[in-house]
Amino acid sequence: MVKVFIYPATSLILSDMVARFGHEPLGSAIGIRERIQTPGFESPPLQITPEEPKKGLKWAAVEVPSGVRGRMAVYGPLIEAAEAAIIVRNPDFAFGCMGCARTNELVLFHLRNRGFPVLELDYPTSDDEGAAFVAAIREFLEGLPKEASQ
Repeated sequence: MVKVFIYPATSLILSDMVARFGHEPLGSAIGIRERIQTPGFESPPLQITPEEPKKGLKWAAVEVPSGVRGRMAVYGPLIEAAEAAIIVRNPDFAFGCMGCARTNELVLFHLRNRGFPVLELDYPTSDDEGAAFVAAIREFLEGLPKEASQ
């Protein structure tokens, strides 16, 4: 099973597809779940500590806005754990929305420069494109090893 980062990270459709083909999806639900289930957070509903933007410095420069650093504190560890990625360009908002353009650019930069397999697709706009979209994802996921490399 390979850990596959999904982009947009909020896409339940991509997450489900990755899981159905026997791999572990890495998306925002994983990072957020850790924060919601961890006792001791003192700033609901934000569910971050004052340390989160500092942790984000590992993936973003100090000049970057704290909101981007805070988001990277969620996405950065997931990107580091990933062994592959699926990127959907120009998705419909209902497919999954990342919400912050600067964070999106930084996440995509890190994904494209990690040296692991990356599938980049445009969001489908017709039934035929949708069928090709699903087929490309299936082919990519089936081509990944069932056992993760260590």
